[in-house]
Amino acid sequence: MKCSNQLTSMLRGWAGHISIRRSYIKPLTTFPPSTESERFTRHFHFHSQFQKPDMSSSSAPSKTLMDFFQPPSKRIKTTPTSLLIPNSNDASGSSASLSVDQKSRVDYNKHLAKSKRNLKICLDKVSNSKGFVKLEELLVEDTWLEALSGELQKPYSLSLSKFVESEICNSNIDAVYPPSHLIFNALNSTPFDRVKAVILGQDPYHGPGQAMGLSFSVPEGVKVPSSLVNIFKELKEDLGCSVPRHGNLEKWAVQGVLLLNTVLTVRKHQANSHAKKGWEQFTDAVIKTISQKREGVVFLLWGNSAREKSRLIDATKHHILQAAHPSGLSANRGFFGCRHFSRTNQLLEKRGIDPIDWQL
Repeated sequence: MKCSNQLTSMLRGWAGHISIRRSYIKPLTTFPPSTESERFTRHFHFHSQFQKPDMSSSSAPSKTLMDFFQPPSKRIKTTPTSLLIPNSNDASGSSASLSVDQKSRVDYNKHLAKSKRNLKICLDKVSNSKGFVKLEELLVEDTWLEALSGELQKPYSLSLSKFVESEICNSNIDAVYPPSHLIFNALNSTPFDRVKAVILGQDPYHGPGQAMGLSFSVPEGVKVPSSLVNIFKELKEDLGCSVPRHGNLEKWAVQGVLLLNTVLTVRKHQANSHAKKGWEQFTDAVIKTISQKREGVVFLLWGNSAREKSRLIDATKHHILQAAHPSGLSANRGFFGCRHFSRTNQLLEKRGIDPIDWQL
């Protein structure tokens, strides 16, 4: 109360200089703790606190002397609505926040990662092996292992494996393409349950660095072969796709386009050198399995060799598109103008299946 009497005396002394109405000063009750008093003395000037408020310029309630002794109110931290992120546990919320393009990108990246993982498994097997890795160990995609259960253990497959081993280990043969870890790249890159379309080729490119286990495809940095150049020309005419600077068709494979050669290995500079050794029987089994266990797959058969495989496909369940081979010798005899790429997407969309993004 001593402090209260001192303040009252001070206010009376200032009355001659500053007109203060009783209505603006509320009676003091108990003096706040010394720490609050020190804070008040340190941060505020008494003269400014007891000026008559300007009621005409502000509608806010006037502050009393005791308001300055109260502890500061806590500010509530708010988050702008534009920065709110849905709860990761709320699947419907997070899914709804993604556009169709974003969902497609997420799906593509997920399956690309799986394809890369399969490739690394095969590469590690070959790198860590002291000798030839059997063919049955190089097919690692689980969906194909289930769909083709026992196929690589059949007598013809075991004989084929021994043949490929003898070719790779033969010092008189410069090289066998593609590298061992890429022999089943088509199947390891395109899971059985994701196959939307099949583009059949013949045997792998037989030039150095060309073959990568995907029909018609070459790694980036390798000159684009004439057949693939013509494929890109047709794509441009059909869908308006710009011509890419590379020939890597991995993007198609990851989306569900099975880029399957009918023969999966070849000697360097010797086309068809591994034909009729067992590969045709294996790839026929792949085509039959798709025909029997799947529906609505689009088969793109270019050239006479590919057309012969139509007998393995149930045309009542699947779509078969046929045209001339895209090589420089035959592209003008029915490949150009076939519009197989747009027709494939139309057929897929009719079944409610996402179309292929053919642009590389």
